[in-house]
Amino acid sequence: MRNISNQVQLIGRLGAAPEMITLENGSQLTKISLATKEVYKNAKGEKVIDTQWHRLIAWGKLAENMSTYLEKGQETAISGKITYKSYVNKEGNTINYTEIVVNEFMMVGTKRRETQEKKAA
Repeated sequence: MRNISNQVQLIGRLGAAPEMITLENGSQLTKISLATKEVYKNAKGEKVIDTQWHRLIAWGKLAENMSTYLEKGQETAISGKITYKSYVNKEGNTINYTEIVVNEFMMVGTKRRETQEKKAA
């Protein structure tokens, strides 16, 4: 069970095309935003759609593959670990944020555009 001490798995849609960056040392990093949603009824019986946005990063060959094969709107499953980061902005305020470092991904469904084209036909 020690392998699941910091493990997260998500299935969602990409909010934008992956952004691949090559760092000065030659390392490759891909940044991705992933939206997950939960649909439920509140106490009044009204349908509620709760969308959560997740900041994902990947390194090396995985970063290259994600940048090559994933597109905005693509439904994707990821597995990774949660990390917490912070930085000081120009105003001197500390900004805290959460990232998920991806160690595995899988394309789950069709691209949103393809799905919409099939519905229109």
